[in-house]
Amino acid sequence: MEDTIDIIREAAVKSAVYLELPSHDQLVEVEEEILLPIPRDFRTFLLECSDVLIGRLEPVTVADPGAHTHLPEVTANAWANGLPRDLMVVCQDGDHYYCISQEGEVQYWQEGELTDQVWLDIWQWAEDVWLKS
Repeated sequence: MEDTIDIIREAAVKSAVYLELPSHDQLVEVEEEILLPIPRDFRTFLLECSDVLIGRLEPVTVADPGAHTHLPEVTANAWANGLPRDLMVVCQDGDHYYCISQEGEVQYWQEGELTDQVWLDIWQWAEDVWLKS
């Protein structure tokens, strides 16, 4: 995990857009808003890496409720489009979503269903998908 965080930080694109990392209190507020606990590794990802821009994919964020990547808003939209209610969005990709289960497994949801694309955890997804986007 620490190695992946270092790789993500090194790959970060310098941008005029400034993203903030969330506080623990903000994560609790989001959990209360979506009525789901944030899986442990995803919580660490949000606390350590959600201020980074890499490639074309933009993972969800928590610190700015007005951002187009705000986790509760993106997840609510995905649920409205049919994503199972026990999953939360990690990253939106057009009309498709990378989502995370309560067990921490990341799956790709496309055209109204979960695909065979699965990553064991958020760190594997970050290395295999986000860093290569």
